[in-house]
Amino acid sequence: MDKRIFNNYRLRQRRKLLRNTSTLAEDILWEKIRRKQILNTKFRRQVSIGNYVSDFFNFELKLAIEVDGKNHDKKEQKE
Repeated sequence: MDKRIFNNYRLRQRRKLLRNTSTLAEDILWEKIRRKQILNTKFRRQVSIGNYVSDFFNFELKLAIEVDGKNHDKKEQKE
């Protein structure tokens, strides 16, 4: 059993899929926070934390950002 908290290997394919199928809201935010544009801090896309995948994460600040979009309107996602 993999005990890593961040970027669990079991979720690798899921993270890749989410990066390749990002929402418009995620794309817009990513353009603003990538390449250390905010406070010279690095954000990463689709970082798994435990069994969950966060849209964006900054390891230095320990800050996770989750962007809601239309895909969160589905009943399964709300649950």
